[in-house]
Amino acid sequence: MRNSPVQQHLLNLLDFKGAHAGFDEAVRGLSPQLRGKKVRGFPHTAWQLVEHMRIAQWDILEFSRDASHRSPKWPEGYWPQSSAPKSDGGWKKSIAAFRHDLDGMKKLVAEADEQQLYEHIPHGDGQTLLREALLVGDHNSYHLGQLVMLRKMLSAWK
Repeated sequence: MRNSPVQQHLLNLLDFKGAHAGFDEAVRGLSPQLRGKKVRGFPHTAWQLVEHMRIAQWDILEFSRDASHRSPKWPEGYWPQSSAPKSDGGWKKSIAAFRHDLDGMKKLVAEADEQQLYEHIPHGDGQTLLREALLVGDHNSYHLGQLVMLRKMLSAWK
């Protein structure tokens, strides 16, 4: 099936195709010592940003496809309790889960017929798949910018 222009724009947004760095570029090569490092004047660590992006994206994806999904409590359910991952494995697991759920959202968008993008999600209160895909792209871009800025402040950006 061929994607409509709107679907292609959404897929490009979700793939970070545009005028800024992508997710993989933003997380690549960040040393374990810096993942939980706090910077004066900056509200989050790299771990907190990555994990928040993962949780929020997962929540939006599951809401979009599962009527029985229950969102975490706001705001505490959307942010990790710790400032650093417990291990390198925890960091890698979070990144893998982020990528997996991003692929899930892209699949929803790509497999919908264009009209389905505009239909209200039956268990929602006015949301559409178009709105949810835009929300994922917008939210990811916002926090990705924070992550890049944090890396610059840590002198860990090229």
